[in-house]
This record gives sequence, structure tokens and C-alpha cells, in this order.
Amino acid sequence: MKKYLVLFLFVCVTTQYSQNAQLLELKSNVLINSSLHNKILLHHSTKDKKSGFMAVLYSLLLPGMGELYAGDYSTGKYFTIADGVLWTTFTGMIIYGNNKEDDYRAFAESYGSVNLDGKDEEYFANISIYNNIADYNRDKELNRKFNEVYSTETHYWTWLGTKQRKEYRELWLSSENAKNNVRFVVGGLILNRIISAIWAARTVAKYNKNLNTEMSWNINFDYDYNPYAISSLKMNFRHSL
Repeated sequence: MKKYLVLFLFVCVTTQYSQNAQLLELKSNVLINSSLHNKILLHHSTKDKKSGFMAVLYSLLLPGMGELYAGDYSTGKYFTIADGVLWTTFTGMIIYGNNKEDDYRAFAESYGSVNLDGKDEEYFANISIYNNIADYNRDKELNRKFNEVYSTETHYWTWLGTKQRKEYRELWLSSENAKNNVRFVVGGLILNRIISAIWAARTVAKYNKNLNTEMSWNINFDYDYNPYAISSLKMNFRHSL
């Protein structure tokens, strides 16, 4: 009888040990798989921070690109559009100014007997004021500005009449005004880049701040074994800011 009792106890202990070992192995596998799963989720959900320097650089090169890099092109697109308009205006003014310059030079040659070779901008401005070289030189001599007197051999001109001189002056003014206005367009291009760069830096700062405050979730599994009660598998959800 004792022999059977010992054998029965041995079988019970062996069975219990085997069950405990299996349960521990199951718990270990669950925890390992859970850990790997969490790491995979974390890897896919992690976002990199944006560089403020790169955002500023992009906006300086092309306004609006810094905002696009920062993930918010809603405002940046207006900087890009403004840049396109300004460049179009710049190109148009340069072309218009050059065309008018060609026109007034050709007009001066035809109606003012002007030799265009070697003439500077000041010369073309002066011939729009005086009807001929004699009037110009006389005025300079009266004001004792002898160093500004022109040679009649190289800088001669005489308009057919006051009407032609005024027509020439209108062409000359159109060209000069267009070229002078280019400076304002260049200023607009620079200002647009500065504002876009500042806005891009602020957009990146906002993006990184939101990234730091995003909610992150952790999932933990725990297995509670109790030989005298029902065993349980717990799944815990935890979030952190």
C-alpha cells in the first residue's frame, strides 16, 4: 500500500512540475513576442525631428520650400507664388528696359546725328536735355565746368528740332525707369526669402514641439499563475506624454 502511495505522489509531483515548466515557458514566449511587437510598433511610429537650419536654407533658396520641408505648405505656397511673380516681373522689366534702350539709341543715331561708339550713360542723359552740343558746351563753360566740355569731333549731336529731342527723352526715361524699378523687385525677392525663412523656422519649431508631445502607447503582457486558482493572462495599456 505504501508503495502505491509513494508512486502516486511521485506521479503528481512530476505532473505538477511539468505543468509549471510549460507555464513558465509560455509566459516567457508571450513576454518575448510582446517585447518584439512593441519594438516593431515603436520603430514604425517614430518620427524624426526636422532641422531648423535646413528649413531656413531651403526657404532662402526657394521661398516656401522650408515650409514644405516642415510639413506645412499651406502658407509656404504663397511665398512660392510671390517668388514666381517677382521673378516674372524682374525678367519683364529687364527686357522692357533693354528694348527701350535699343530704341532711344537708334532714335538718337537717326534724328540727332549721334555716333554711338564709346558713349556712356551720362552722355545719353545729357543729349536728352540740350538740343545740340554747342548749347551743352556753352552752359558748362559759363559754369566753369571745363572738364565736362565735350569734343565736337567725338561727341557731336544736334537734334532736328525740340520735338525730336523730347521724343528721345521719353524713350530714354522709359528705359531708365524700368531699370531703376528693378531694384525694388530685387528688394522684394530678398524680403520674400527672409520672411519665408523666418516662417519656416517657426513651422519647424512647432512641428518638433508637437512631435515631443504626441501620445505614445506601451502594451505589456503579464501571466499570473496560481496553482490553487484560475491562472490569468493580463494585457496592460499605458500611455505617456
